[in-house]
This record gives sequence, structure tokens and C-alpha cells, in this order.
Amino acid sequence: MHKRKLADSFNYAIEGFMYVLKTQRNMRLHFLLGIIALLLGLYFNFSKIEIILLLITVCFVFMAEMFNTVVEIVIDLITDEFHPLARIIKDISAGAVLIAAINAIFVAYLLFITVIPSNTLQLGIDYIRERPLHITFISLIVVLTMVVFLKVKLGRGKPLRGGMPSGHSAVAFSLWTMTLFLSDSILIMGVVLVLALLIAHSRIRPGYHTFKEVIAGSVLGISITSVIFYILSL
Repeated sequence: MHKRKLADSFNYAIEGFMYVLKTQRNMRLHFLLGIIALLLGLYFNFSKIEIILLLITVCFVFMAEMFNTVVEIVIDLITDEFHPLARIIKDISAGAVLIAAINAIFVAYLLFITVIPSNTLQLGIDYIRERPLHITFISLIVVLTMVVFLKVKLGRGKPLRGGMPSGHSAVAFSLWTMTLFLSDSILIMGVVLVLALLIAHSRIRPGYHTFKEVIAGSVLGISITSVIFYILSL
């Protein structure tokens, strides 16, 4: 009798995991990326400690996403009406998943940067030559961090839409600034500049941002990236 109950518990647990996997698109993405990361870890012959660290990181993301789903279901079960506290609870729960995902990105970067050949990492960005990719990664992280900090500080807009400054413009012009440091091709510089301008324009036209917010984001991306590349390239 005890064995049957134990088996039922395992079945219920598996069904719960499968439910989240079937109904949550983010969970399916996390699951796919987690499997790929583990397979790559085996392929590159990671040590036991590295595999354990990778497993813990992947499981941490899975658990965060599952708890986030539980919180959303419980809130929807309790009330069908909009309530500010219910929204805050859901936002906090989603924020926990975001922290877990950011942590996974850092762990994966630190583990794989030493084993993946540099030419593989530079596939698709062949204009980045003879420079460490660490500077590019650091620049994007700092730019995004400053965008989030300013939006929180000023209390305007949402993380991915509206508010001061424009995050899309900051990232777009940060990437363009990188090409100025990493590429000798005027054509590539021009193409990336045009793309950055199109992205900035796309934030103004639908009314997501004002012209001032787009300019602020662009200046932020250019200035931070320039300072980081100048300091780290010395």
C-alpha cells in the first residue's frame, strides 16, 4: 500500500511538471536551453563540479518558473477581478524567474567561454576580430543595468515599454558604438547605424517613447559603451 502511494506521488509530481511544460511557453524555452546546455557540458567534457553547477543552475530556473506558474494560478483562483496587490504578487513572482534566468546566463557564460573556440563564438559577428568578446558582454550588461536603474529611479514606464530612457535605443546604439571599436569596415558601421536609427524611430512612431526618451537612451548606450571599450582596451 505504501509503495503504491509513493508511486502515485511520483506520478502527480511528473504530471505537475508536464503541465507547466505544456502550458507555459517560457518553461518550454527554459527546458530546451537547459537540455542543450547539459549536452554541451558533456560534449566539452566538463568536470564533475562544473556539471553539478550546471545542473543546479538549470534546476533553479525550472523551479522558479514552476513556482511562478503556481502563484499565477492561485491568484486567478482566488479572484477574477483586477487588484493592485494581485498584480504586484505576480510581478514579484515573475521577477524571481528573471533573476534565475540572469544567473543562468552568467553561469553559462563563465563555464563555456573557456571551452568554446573563439571562432565559434564570433560566428555571425565576423566584424568583431582581434578583440575579446568579454568587453562586448560587459558593455551590454552595464547598459541594460543602467536602463533598468533609471526607469526604477524615475518611476516611469515599464521595463520593456515606455519611460526614461528608451532601452531599445540604448542597446541599438551601444551595438553601433561597438562596431566603431571592433570593425574597420565603413559598410558595416553604416548598416548598423541605419538599423539603430530604425529601431529608435520604431519606438517613437507607436507612441512608446518621446523623442527626448529615445535621444536619452541613444546617448546612454553610446557613452557607456565608449567608456568601457576605451578603459578595457587600453
